[in-house]
Amino acid sequence: MRITDTSDLWWKNAIVYSMDVETFYDADGDGVGDLEGLAQRIDYLADLGVTCLWLMPFYPSPDRDDGYDVMDYYGVDERLGNLGQFVELVRLAHDRGIKVITDLVINHTSDQHPWFKASRKEKDPAKNRYRDFYVWRPDDPGDTSDQVVFPDKEDSIWELDERTGEYYLHHFYTHQPDLNLDHPAVVDEIMRTVGFWLQLGVDGFRVDGVPFLGQSAEMTGSPEYVVDPHRFMRQLRDFLSRRQGSAMMLGEVNMGREEQLRFFGGDSADEMHMQFDFITMQACYLAMAREDVRPIVEALQGRPRLHRTCQWATFLRNHDELTLDKLTDDERQEVFDAFGPEEEMQVYDRGLKRRLPPMLGGDPRRVAMAYSLMFSLPGTPALYFGEEIGMGEDLQAEGRMAVRSPMQWSPGKNGGFSTARPSKLVQRVVPGPYGPEHVNVLTQQHDPDSLLSWIRRLIDVRRTCPEVGWGELTVLEHDAGHQVLAHRLDIDGSAVLAVHNLGAEPVTVQVSVDGPIPDPHLTDLLSHETLAVEKGGVLPVQLDGYGVRWAGLRPQGRLAIP
Repeated sequence: MRITDTSDLWWKNAIVYSMDVETFYDADGDGVGDLEGLAQRIDYLADLGVTCLWLMPFYPSPDRDDGYDVMDYYGVDERLGNLGQFVELVRLAHDRGIKVITDLVINHTSDQHPWFKASRKEKDPAKNRYRDFYVWRPDDPGDTSDQVVFPDKEDSIWELDERTGEYYLHHFYTHQPDLNLDHPAVVDEIMRTVGFWLQLGVDGFRVDGVPFLGQSAEMTGSPEYVVDPHRFMRQLRDFLSRRQGSAMMLGEVNMGREEQLRFFGGDSADEMHMQFDFITMQACYLAMAREDVRPIVEALQGRPRLHRTCQWATFLRNHDELTLDKLTDDERQEVFDAFGPEEEMQVYDRGLKRRLPPMLGGDPRRVAMAYSLMFSLPGTPALYFGEEIGMGEDLQAEGRMAVRSPMQWSPGKNGGFSTARPSKLVQRVVPGPYGPEHVNVLTQQHDPDSLLSWIRRLIDVRRTCPEVGWGELTVLEHDAGHQVLAHRLDIDGSAVLAVHNLGAEPVTVQVSVDGPIPDPHLTDLLSHETLAVEKGGVLPVQLDGYGVRWAGLRPQGRLAIP
């Protein structure tokens, strides 16, 4: 790795922060967060250490699926602001050293999109250029309930359009018809959309629902509508690279390792730059439920080797349900029993509608350990807004909306999110013990023992450790049992060693520091103290219950900056 690589391939050492404009900060007091409000809070993100801001959909939308039902790819929802304010925001972010990526939602549109409205006016494609923008079939598709994304809301991926008497394809909600990515005019529009936002300064895209971009003849009922998602992704990547060589695509690909590797582009690395590591995320929850690190080790060792330009995004929470679909039925039940035993906490029979701190019983040691673990895993860490202060969920909200409540800035009215009447808020603030009177930025901002200070500290350490984003992983053997994970990441004569205790009981770990660096100098990366290595190259590490230790290894005499 050269120092210039850290700029050219910036995503490999980024700190990603995901947020929804409408629930972050309301500057005009109408109850809905807006771009002006986000701009006013950009220095908060810079102080936190964020280097990549991921904006969830802010496009014009009927808002029946929290903005993922897009009805105009080239605009800003008028509730949130306008294109001028968007450009100002991007400029502000760039001035603070923060890249900006936006959601690219191209599997489907809203049924209120002008394209879909036009497609329903005439079913003969020769007379209606928009008819083939979507996937239609004249015959009854039969039972497709096993293919729906939201089994509690839909029972088919096809919906009869009364106006034309034909069925249209929709993998998600009925009000979100799937685009026909086999149609050149649709592909042209998608590329035009990508080019538009790149021209406004965007640094890349988080691509929504990547596996659903594919279409087979069996699925659509016709050989006319067949889409190879990999061919499409290569086309998209090629266009992106031509328009802006430093732009990045982060894919939502919740699939097995073999398919994930294919969506990276394999050895060619010509599809996704990054993907969320859903498998390791789910393994982390199973490991924490058992207080046994072996699921994490198995997940990490099961990762395929990636091209040097590609990267995993590590995370513990996002804006969707906490999916546990890659666990076995018995493993999933273990996690349910530990972290979401009540039916109201579960969703879709596969996940939890909870945030991390309530799942861990509010134990500050365990919460701090969990985030330290996430930041230490090889890859690029991604935070969901509010995680840095330990926000909880609103279990009375429907489905995934439980974790999409407004940001909690202060203990005052509406958590400082808005001056509007509570009844006017886009969504109510979290009630109860995780409400803003107990959990907020203002209270934690200058408290050195707060979760916010801990996350800021972890980010500061992580940003000075390119080994975590670039290094070669080694899981270290030790004698402290399965409650402790010890691993190191090596690159170019330096290394980071991390030790985490997933158990409640204190433990002493003897860790070997033998490796590519002969007689290394060790520094505690959290306290900056020099660590003494015992005879035989062994580092003794004493850990409290849920304790952590980060150490930097470098050759003797090499200056460490910072």
